[in-house]
Amino acid sequence: MRRKRIAVAGIGYVGLANAVMLARFHDVVALDIDEKKVQLLKKKISPIIDKDIEEYLCQEGLSLTATRYPKEAYAGADLVIIATPTDYDPERNHFDTTSLEQVMSQLSAINPEALVVIKSTVPVGYTQHLRQMWQRKDIVFSPEFLREGKALHDCLYPSRIIVGDQGPYGQEVAALLLQGALNEDVPVLHTDSTEAEAIKLFSNTYLATRIAFFNELDTYAEVRGLNSRQIIEGVCLDQRIGAYYNNPSFGYGGYCLPKDTKQLLANYEDVPNNMMKAVVDANRTRKDHIAEQILRRGPEVVGIYRLTMKQHSDNFRQSSVQGIMKRIKAKGIPVVVYEPELAENTFYHSEVVKDLNEFKRRASIIVANRVSEDLDDVLHKVYTRDLFGRD
Repeated sequence: MRRKRIAVAGIGYVGLANAVMLARFHDVVALDIDEKKVQLLKKKISPIIDKDIEEYLCQEGLSLTATRYPKEAYAGADLVIIATPTDYDPERNHFDTTSLEQVMSQLSAINPEALVVIKSTVPVGYTQHLRQMWQRKDIVFSPEFLREGKALHDCLYPSRIIVGDQGPYGQEVAALLLQGALNEDVPVLHTDSTEAEAIKLFSNTYLATRIAFFNELDTYAEVRGLNSRQIIEGVCLDQRIGAYYNNPSFGYGGYCLPKDTKQLLANYEDVPNNMMKAVVDANRTRKDHIAEQILRRGPEVVGIYRLTMKQHSDNFRQSSVQGIMKRIKAKGIPVVVYEPELAENTFYHSEVVKDLNEFKRRASIIVANRVSEDLDDVLHKVYTRDLFGRD
């Protein structure tokens, strides 16, 4: 494959991981409106926590730069990857695709010939809508299945590659992603664009369903005074179920699962369903239960240990523990937060305690979605549902 000039819009987990992967073979320019991210990347410093990205940025031969200016990124690009945020808008009951549409407008003015690859998660039917709006066929949706903190690893060792185009544009995108992969025999599926969009939403909703199932199992065990871990281990010995993605938590959270399940439910507006609504409702019920269990202990001060959803991650957007925190605060209980990734001194009007020892001293109960060895000396204070010590 000839060397290409590639622009990547969005220096988040998806955009940066793809940019680093492709910069091993092509000339990549990453674009973001956040000047801090751009400057860090120019210095070969990762703006997100991802061990593999940090290591690859230090390697020789990686052709990657960054900019805030669309013209610098898009002019002369053979291909543009869009990985901008598409947050869920509860008022519209729909993903907010404004940033994606801004990129398309800029491309129309700067480089309308570039092949467009959408990596942002979008509503079912959105890519076809864009093709019609811009009167072009060279817009390809290719979903990502990346884990926070492991994004580059999952790009380099993909479980599968899904490309929402069955023509030559889709073949080009698949070849590019296969070139970047380090594992062999990666399954590649070419579909129509709308089916690819549905694959992304249904995949994440299945994961949310699995989380909701084991969380409700854990709720039952906790209320009935049963050993939740033993029940889960026994259930998961069935090979059809398997011992994975089964560690109870305070609910599914993070950037993808909450918004993707709600968007899929919105797409079901005129379609009979029970499970999709139940999955979204189950997450709310789980948070209510967790908050109630904490409040029953009569804490004077509740300490929130880490806002992040996963270990080795700096992303706490929509993390489930924030829902617990808000419920506790609504009852008038003081809350302090320990989160090393926060520069601010307050978070949602709660004090951020920078010193871990002071945090442990001040909190009468410590709420931890995931436990670490930092809390070994105060385990008697810790409330968690982390049974297996993994994400």
